[in-house]
Amino acid sequence: MTHLKEGDKAKNFEAEDTGGNKIKLADFKGKNLVLYFYPKDDTPGCTKEACSFRDNINGIRKLNAEIVGVSGDSIESHKKFTEKYSLNFPLIVDSGNKIAKEYGVYGEKSFLGRKYMGITRSTFIIDGKGIIKKIFYKVKVNGHTEEVISALSK
Repeated sequence: MTHLKEGDKAKNFEAEDTGGNKIKLADFKGKNLVLYFYPKDDTPGCTKEACSFRDNINGIRKLNAEIVGVSGDSIESHKKFTEKYSLNFPLIVDSGNKIAKEYGVYGEKSFLGRKYMGITRSTFIIDGKGIIKKIFYKVKVNGHTEEVISALSK
C-alpha cells in the first residue's frame, strides 16, 4: 500500500461527483485542496465531519481552498447524503476504492473484533502546485475542521 508523506506530489485522480461532473486534481491548480476520505455516507462520524466542513466552508474558501469528499459509496448514496445535509462541496465516487488505495488510506480495519477492508478517515491538504502540504491520518472528527483551517492558515 502506498504511504504518502508531506512534501510528496499528490496522486492524480479523476472521478465523478453527484452532478455528473468529472473532478480531477488539475482542476484545483492555484488553489489549496482539502481532499478528505471518509468511510460511509450518512453514518454518525461521517455526517458530523461533512457538516462541520459545510458549516466552515466560507472560512476555508477565504484561505484559497476547496473541499472534496471521497468515499466508495455510489452516486445515488452521495446524492442522498448531499441533499439530506445540504452539503456545499462535491463528493466524488471512488469506484473500487482506487483513489483511496493510491493515497494509502484503504486497508484492513477492525470493529468489534470483526476485520474488514475499508477507508481509514484521512485528510490531505494539497497546495496549488499539487504538493501535499499536510496529512491527517486516522482523523478524529471532533476538532478536525479547526485543525484543517489552522494548517491552511500557515
